[in-house]
Amino acid sequence: MATDQEIQYAIMNGISFGKGRSEQKEDPTKVKTKARKKAYQTGAHKSGAAKHKAEIRQRVKSRASQRKGR
Repeated sequence: MATDQEIQYAIMNGISFGKGRSEQKEDPTKVKTKARKKAYQTGAHKSGAAKHKAEIRQRVKSRASQRKGR
């Protein structure tokens, strides 16, 4: 809890909500890459939902109306 002195200071001088601390550099292994995005979209990372979505995308892609050559 804030002390009386801190509260008085905030009342007299106001509170400034400036920029927060700069974030630390991220671990290079956690960088999102196209390869990882592709793995997610194809369901290769073993997520059930992603596999299901990939299966639906594949079915839509293989429909005659969706093929480029028609």
